[in-house]
Amino acid sequence: MCTWLSQQVEASGAARGVADWMRVTAVNVMYDHPVSAPYDHALLLDFINPSQGVGARVGIELSASSARELVRAIEVALASTEAKADLVQQSNH
Repeated sequence: MCTWLSQQVEASGAARGVADWMRVTAVNVMYDHPVSAPYDHALLLDFINPSQGVGARVGIELSASSARELVRAIEVALASTEAKADLVQQSNH
């Protein structure tokens, strides 16, 4: 079953593409059939910069369990004292 569910979130960061580092301005998030990962369905993440054309993307396909572990690890990292201080500093600008 294809879900065809996708979201795009604005982002500010960088990703290593094939040729070099690129600026990331958005992330496409989907749970659907992967292109390469050996799963029926996977979490698909495309880190993109549309202003640089269709090649300015880094695609990731993760199993559902790997994606949940990644979310948990991200939450732990963002709960760190340094990340909280960075968030306060950003909100003061």
